[in-house]
Amino acid sequence: MAKKAGSKLPKRKEEFLYRGRKIADLAKLSIEELAVLLPARQRRSIKRGLMKENKKLLTGIKNKDSVRTHIRNMVVLPDMVGKSLEIYNGKSFEKVEVMPEMVGHYFGEFALTRGRVQHGAAGVGATRSSKYVPLK
Repeated sequence: MAKKAGSKLPKRKEEFLYRGRKIADLAKLSIEELAVLLPARQRRSIKRGLMKENKKLLTGIKNKDSVRTHIRNMVVLPDMVGKSLEIYNGKSFEKVEVMPEMVGHYFGEFALTRGRVQHGAAGVGATRSSKYVPLK
């Protein structure tokens, strides 16, 4: 069985289930009914009510396939599966394709704000032994 060149995740044999329910069934639930299935932190943020910006983002996602946003504290909902988002990480917009496995996580988890550190060699004068390193 050949894999697609652009596919990053392995092909699943069965449909993805979230807490024993299919994504199509979750999409039919109201946001209050869905909140019961989410982890505690996400459930609390939804029960306290979505902010004005989050509600505006939800309507934008329903109307378009691709949306740019600075909102990192929005919970991924089943309606968003298959959509394309560009999430701001403080410097640039990270392109994210919403997959079923992302339901219940925050947007910010998929656009990391800090880059990976790659340390170089120690400079001259950094340690005792670097005194003997030739300059050329």
